[in-house]
Amino acid sequence: MIGVLLINLGTPDAPDARSVRRYLAEFLSDRRVVEIPPIAWQPILRGIILPTRPRRSAEAYRQVWTNDGSPLASVTRRQTADLRERLGDQVRVAYAMRYGNPGIAQEVGRMTAAGCTRILAAPLYPQYCAATTATANDAVFAALAAMRTQPALRTLPPYYDDALYIEALRSNLARQIEGLEFEPDRLLLSFHGMPERTRELGDPYHDQCRETARLVGEALGREVDVAFQSRFGRAKWLEPATDATLADYPAKGVKRVAIAAPGFSADCIETLEELGIRGRETFFASGGDRFALLDCLNDSTEGMTMLEQLVRRELEGWLSRA
Repeated sequence: MIGVLLINLGTPDAPDARSVRRYLAEFLSDRRVVEIPPIAWQPILRGIILPTRPRRSAEAYRQVWTNDGSPLASVTRRQTADLRERLGDQVRVAYAMRYGNPGIAQEVGRMTAAGCTRILAAPLYPQYCAATTATANDAVFAALAAMRTQPALRTLPPYYDDALYIEALRSNLARQIEGLEFEPDRLLLSFHGMPERTRELGDPYHDQCRETARLVGEALGREVDVAFQSRFGRAKWLEPATDATLADYPAKGVKRVAIAAPGFSADCIETLEELGIRGRETFFASGGDRFALLDCLNDSTEGMTMLEQLVRRELEGWLSRA
């Protein structure tokens, strides 16, 4: 049997300080995420960040939490169910989170116990970054390293410039923009930020985000701006910053804006709360008139058709033998 494991970043189990603390402790202890030597970083994490940040973050999670749990988990479950239906009985489709539940090792174990001898690990990150794609793959490799009998393994490569991805974004964004009650002066594409140092060390993430934005702008036939969100700490991060860009727009005559986050495969706290709530407040406080947060691809028809085609392509040679 073939297994397909969709992998996303993760989410706390509940929107409370205790759950968020547990989640952040795992997330911020990953040396792919924070590349500071543990001897220097762990006292900061344990002594300053974990005692204070979880309460603030829990409040942010509460603002976007749904009856079905966190938006990220809810969307990922729907994506998994849809893909399972599209691929049929030949393929076992599951999902895992790099941090939190369900864990990657747990799901890989379930797949092999169910008879999967071939597994496609599919990190749902269009742009490659060591702090996302690589650490997801690390966790899959670590799960296999603990096994005596290992399945064959493939990993989904980055698809930041893939025609399937660009067309899905073009069609999805065009449909959403057409449905707005106003014509945006500017379309802002916001990607998750990373420290500038990661770019200097050779991480291709920044360039891949820029290339995605260029191709999307060409496909839509309109000018797009690029910014990077979620700055953290004192280090220099990729620029321009999303919050600063939104604050500067009205003074430049941009009073109506639509914002999209094409680097996220599913809506989550970074899109719904950081952009949809705080970004909106920043824009209006600076003199903006109209603001629209566009949905991620999520489990839209465009997004799921793209995902199915990407997965089928990576399963070539396996599906025919199954």
